[in-house]
Amino acid sequence: MSSELINADFAQRVVIATDTMPWVPSPQAGVERRMLDRVGGEVARATSLVRYAPASSFPAHEHALGEEFLVLGGVFSDEYGDYGEGTYVRNPPRSRHTPRTAPGCTILVKLRQMLPTEAQRVVIDTKNTTWRARDPGGLEQLPLHAASDTGECVVIERLAAGAQPVEMDCPGGEEIFILSGDLRDEHGSYRAGTWIRNPAGFRRRLGSNNGATYWAKRGHLRPMP
Repeated sequence: MSSELINADFAQRVVIATDTMPWVPSPQAGVERRMLDRVGGEVARATSLVRYAPASSFPAHEHALGEEFLVLGGVFSDEYGDYGEGTYVRNPPRSRHTPRTAPGCTILVKLRQMLPTEAQRVVIDTKNTTWRARDPGGLEQLPLHAASDTGECVVIERLAAGAQPVEMDCPGGEEIFILSGDLRDEHGSYRAGTWIRNPAGFRRRLGSNNGATYWAKRGHLRPMP
């Protein structure tokens, strides 16, 4: 099986306006992808946007090193339930399912990025979960996952319009996907649909002109010993 490398140097900062990317057909009819980072062939450590056409499905398969995804639109389904827009799911290593969708859906998905010891399945409907105020400057946070053994943290964050830039060190790296609104930092301005990967050791000041909601994952890009 051929190997594919896409943004595979995790020491490099990457910014992609994903709405400018073409949808690439997968081997399964009705399923297309926008590949953000990838190390491997069809079995790969990968971060992707995946779009399912209405009434499409994917064969039953196992996630040897886990899967996490956020439903960006439509309804994703499998034999365990139906997951509407805003649902966050973590399927642990060695889990197995048969994806399908009736109306079609788009998901942000990360594959093969969990420790083999992770065992708990997580399903969170972020549309019906309580936000936490993080600071008086207008930052709110909705926790999705935190692991004390690895330092990994997954959240959805919300910045109010005109929020002053929040300075943060990213010793373990950071990924951001903007769900709505706009973000800015000292390096530029970013609209909805932008994916940002800040490497370990990066420092930035994040603010918003018109308000923003974004998914973020932190602490998972530390250099391997």
